[in-house]
Amino acid sequence: MDVRLTPWSDSDLDLLRRVNTPQMRRHVGGPEDEEQLLLRHRRYLELPSRGGLMYAVLADGAPAGSIARHRRDWQGAEVHEAGWNVLPEFQGRGIARAAGRALLGALRALVAADPAAPGVLHAFPAVDNAPSNALCARLGLTCAGPCAFEYPRGSGRFLRSNDWRLPLR
Repeated sequence: MDVRLTPWSDSDLDLLRRVNTPQMRRHVGGPEDEEQLLLRHRRYLELPSRGGLMYAVLADGAPAGSIARHRRDWQGAEVHEAGWNVLPEFQGRGIARAAGRALLGALRALVAADPAAPGVLHAFPAVDNAPSNALCARLGLTCAGPCAFEYPRGSGRFLRSNDWRLPLR
């Protein structure tokens, strides 16, 4: 299967709506209303101006999910953070792993070209999200254990997540 990452665009709003289901959002507090969804879409479009990038994940040309990287402060240091979604009908086919590898390749190239860029990637899947935790391990990240992770940022709502990390240098 051919898995590609394409930068998020206005046309990906439908994909975001397809991800916004109780099943897909059960580990991050549930679906968002339309206003919240449109704000999220706008944030995704603005990520490049803040040192990040959201991608649509295409599997054989069909929208299959999303994956992102962005910068954030974590425990007093600037780091890269990654997060992903794969639609149910595409799960179990290695798409998340292929997308993760592509993201890691792009991040390593970015860090190699910019000595000032953060040199560590973190991911924060919910402790009970077995598929995402397994993906972190398959991609070579190391689990530093559970943590309280604010999601969405600035919401004051904390999730019990695992802190996975990977040096990029």
